[in-house]
Amino acid sequence: MRWRVLPPSERGSTAAELALALPAVALTLLFGVGALSAASQQVALQDATADAARLLGRGESVAAAHATVVASVGGAHVSDDVRGDLACVSARVDVFVGVIGIPLTASSCALSGGR
Repeated sequence: MRWRVLPPSERGSTAAELALALPAVALTLLFGVGALSAASQQVALQDATADAARLLGRGESVAAAHATVVASVGGAHVSDDVRGDLACVSARVDVFVGVIGIPLTASSCALSGGR
């Protein structure tokens, strides 16, 4: 195998191209992992609000329902509402992907009086 010698004007071009491409690849990976994390948080938040709504529907205390959501998703802001036969719970949390803040919300309702 013969090695090809590059002319002096092309030496270092590979290193320069790598130096330009590497930050873009790293940024893409960072945002991809952040987006997956945000999606995971959304699923956890929805599941926690469903559990809390079922607790309220069974007649458990509001504090227990709120604690269920906060235990699953730290820092969540929880609100509840009883409308006729429905016990509803809503929650909101801010997730940061890099420097971008994404507000995640979830709501769920359950029939009340189901003891």
